[in-house]
Amino acid sequence: MRRIGTPPSARGSATGANCPDIFELSDGRFAVIGTDLTEELDGKLPADASRADYERIVVVSRRTLIDAKNDIPDA
Repeated sequence: MRRIGTPPSARGSATGANCPDIFELSDGRFAVIGTDLTEELDGKLPADASRADYERIVVVSRRTLIDAKNDIPDA
């Protein structure tokens, strides 16, 4: 597992913990630590989007994703 982007402490986290984060797993999938807003956003998905019962809608800050951009492979 490797962090994608900058650690929370570099994004201004006072404690460096408990903040959104993105990791690339050894099998190429990505793991996201974020705020679970499934209940709030589930009914607001576009008509062509859906999620399985075992999936959650997780939100990360814009800065978290932008900081990760350079570390996300193109293919």
